[in-house]
Amino acid sequence: MIIKDIRVYRGRNIYSHKPVIKMVVDIEGFDIPTKDITGFNDRLIELLPGLSKHGCSYGYEGGFLKRLEEGTYLPHVTEHIILELQHMLGYDVKFGKARNIEGNFYYIISEYSLEECGVRVCKLAVEMVNKLIKREEFDLEGKLDKIRNIIAEIELGPSTMAIKNEAIKAGIPVTRVGNGSILRLGYGKYQKMIEGTISQNTSCIAVDIASDKILTKQILKDHGFPVPEGDVAYNEEEAIAIAEEIGYPVAIKPYDGNQGKGVHLNITIKEEVTIAYRNARNYSDLVIVEKNIKGRHYRVLVVGEKVVAVAERFPAHVIGDGIHTIQELVEIENKNPLRGKGHEKPLTKITIDAISKMTLKRQGFELEDIPKKGQKVFLRESANLSTGGIAIDRTEDIHPYNIEIAIRAAKAIGLDIAGIDITMEDIRKPLTKENGAIIEINASPGIRMHHYPSKGKPRNVAAAIIDMLFPKGSKATIPIISITGTNGKTTVTRMTAHILKTYGYTVGMTCTDGIYIDDVCVYKGDNTGPKSAKTCLADKNIDAAVLETARGGIIREGLGYDLADVGVITNISEDHLGIDGIETLEDLVFVKALVIEAVKKDGYCVLNADDPMTTYLAQRAKGKIIYFSMYDNNLTVKKHIEKGGIAVYVKDGVIVIANGQIVPVVKIEEIPAALSGKVLYNVENALAAIAACYGIKVPVNIIAKGIKTFYCDTTHNPGRFNLFNVGNFRVLVDYGHNIAGIKSVIEAAQKMDANRLIGVIGVPGDRTNSSILKVGEICGREFDFIYIKEDLDLRGRKPGEVAKILEQGAIKGGMDRQKIKTILKETEALRAAMYNAEPGDLIIVFYEKYQPIIEVIEEFIKNKDLKNIEIKLERA
Repeated sequence: MIIKDIRVYRGRNIYSHKPVIKMVVDIEGFDIPTKDITGFNDRLIELLPGLSKHGCSYGYEGGFLKRLEEGTYLPHVTEHIILELQHMLGYDVKFGKARNIEGNFYYIISEYSLEECGVRVCKLAVEMVNKLIKREEFDLEGKLDKIRNIIAEIELGPSTMAIKNEAIKAGIPVTRVGNGSILRLGYGKYQKMIEGTISQNTSCIAVDIASDKILTKQILKDHGFPVPEGDVAYNEEEAIAIAEEIGYPVAIKPYDGNQGKGVHLNITIKEEVTIAYRNARNYSDLVIVEKNIKGRHYRVLVVGEKVVAVAERFPAHVIGDGIHTIQELVEIENKNPLRGKGHEKPLTKITIDAISKMTLKRQGFELEDIPKKGQKVFLRESANLSTGGIAIDRTEDIHPYNIEIAIRAAKAIGLDIAGIDITMEDIRKPLTKENGAIIEINASPGIRMHHYPSKGKPRNVAAAIIDMLFPKGSKATIPIISITGTNGKTTVTRMTAHILKTYGYTVGMTCTDGIYIDDVCVYKGDNTGPKSAKTCLADKNIDAAVLETARGGIIREGLGYDLADVGVITNISEDHLGIDGIETLEDLVFVKALVIEAVKKDGYCVLNADDPMTTYLAQRAKGKIIYFSMYDNNLTVKKHIEKGGIAVYVKDGVIVIANGQIVPVVKIEEIPAALSGKVLYNVENALAAIAACYGIKVPVNIIAKGIKTFYCDTTHNPGRFNLFNVGNFRVLVDYGHNIAGIKSVIEAAQKMDANRLIGVIGVPGDRTNSSILKVGEICGREFDFIYIKEDLDLRGRKPGEVAKILEQGAIKGGMDRQKIKTILKETEALRAAMYNAEPGDLIIVFYEKYQPIIEVIEEFIKNKDLKNIEIKLERA
């Protein structure tokens, strides 16, 4: 089996509303059930016993084993291997499927949690299947260990993961920024950034202070808090001198260390000072020597102005059983499934190093010793979880005075989230200089000790952090309107954005010609895919987003947002068939329906009641439906209104909204983009835009004002029914590129009292021959003269190939061959049409590249002596 392609879908997609990986494989002729491949099934279950729990299509545990016994095929088996391998790596993923494309080619879909893990597991599964086919040895555990090491480096730690999960629970969209611990919570102007437990509200100065242990201690001392006496040592001699001056026992730690690395406590002799100093110097150029404070080690977690959790921390240790050595006890404890590398799990594996050996020696132990049963042996004196320690919840024990001290200490440093480390005999008593001290303050405190205490009640610190960042009643995201369809989606997008801007919103918009932030184009080109949506939503200036969402991006990558407030489908007609596996109109509807599936529960799906595909789409809609129609007697609309639904439709020349009562919005003759009702499809586009804006509660009078001030010109709607007066004839520029779009433009143009209709026509090369022929036929029937041109991007066609089919179609439509001229270059074809135009003509150009067309028109208008323009006609 060979992998031909791997594609990652990071957002909601046509296969699942969860992230998935799509792998295309070639089974190389192994189109036989795995039960007929010698030893395959037995070896498979031996390597992956967890497969016995897979229900498969039977829906009960053991169902997949039954499928193996009955006979199933390699792609299906691979799908289950991928899911099981991810289970073994700690991920709860369930969705998968395998389907034949054609011949030996299959696609395998599998849900994933961590992309870097999912992709590697897909490759590993195929490698495993090939080894089983060949009956070769396969070191599965060794290969999984390599993936585990990668996961440990890339996966979010428990603290960040807890915050992510709480945000999702609260309905806040979460985007991971890079491969570190930075999360973007929410969209647009309401988004908040957080890195670990450092929020965007935390000042750099506060973090710098907390990172400087001496400075922190000085500020706390100035505020009257008890802190350990001590100083900075610049060499071993100074370390010894400070220790002897303040008196033993002392603690030695790196000046700017973290996670308890290089920390030595309870040092009582000069020789230990030297060892501890040298070790601390491995983590920092400067070393702190301070009075060792006796007592228990507590972490008090402050969020905002509240203490939300308290934990007592215990250093890494093992408990003797009278049988095993200390080394063996550590190895046994490290097999605890709760322990992992670094911060990957609730607890960290215990490490044996110079510090642990010194700690053992001070207790009279060596690694080879066998402690008595029940005897506690410490391998660290510092109580950090990152060095193998454990935590017990003490939240309900803390004295009210100590709560006040912790909150004041966090404020003194300037932190909104802080871990206050206090050492004292009993947290239930008030902290004084005589019974303890604040040891340090952490600007990015880990919260796993509170979420996963070894004993006591778990405390949901992540929820407290989310509540602080997004207080009850505040917003985390902006209104999002996602628009798709075959025709009209760009105009509806622009029209909707214009209405929202009229309402006062700073609008982010993605469409076929760019990403716009408050009418400023920040990225040019086709920006209708998921990456563009993400870019738009990440902008902190916008308070509403209107996203044109095209078929191609949905198929290739899924959606670039989580859920929209309004999903719009303008219409569905034949376009892009034969591309990306979309062979039928039903396939196209299935893809575009994702936009109305990914809508909030209280959101709206805007559907065209005049479109024959709407019955199917309505079944897929997840939000409430707003129908729009050109007719007040549309049966779907009438039934919907009777049931209390909302509809937008045309009644007696006026667009109205029905929502319990009939509310007039705008007269058709008042819509500039409709040219007094001549451009009917722009009336339809206006209906969709009005419905979308009504779905996010824009006032009707604002909607009306927006519609009345939106024009089909180069400012509001470039490339869509742009009309230019060129002397005694006119030029109409439009992006019509499919049968329905071209037909609608021609129908509108026929109402404009032209002497002749001249077409400058072309069709993208990736359309089917039948579609190209049909376009030619329509144009041959409706135009008086045709100039056939081709796109610069031939999309796999040979030069002149599309033009030839269009010519055949035009002749089929009744056009005289003498009235057809083929000029392959788009701009030259338009020049020829304008040069040969007669008074009263209307030239319609269906362009590929907008700006060059505009430049040709402007050049022609400026040039007074048209006869001197040299025209080179190029016939295919």
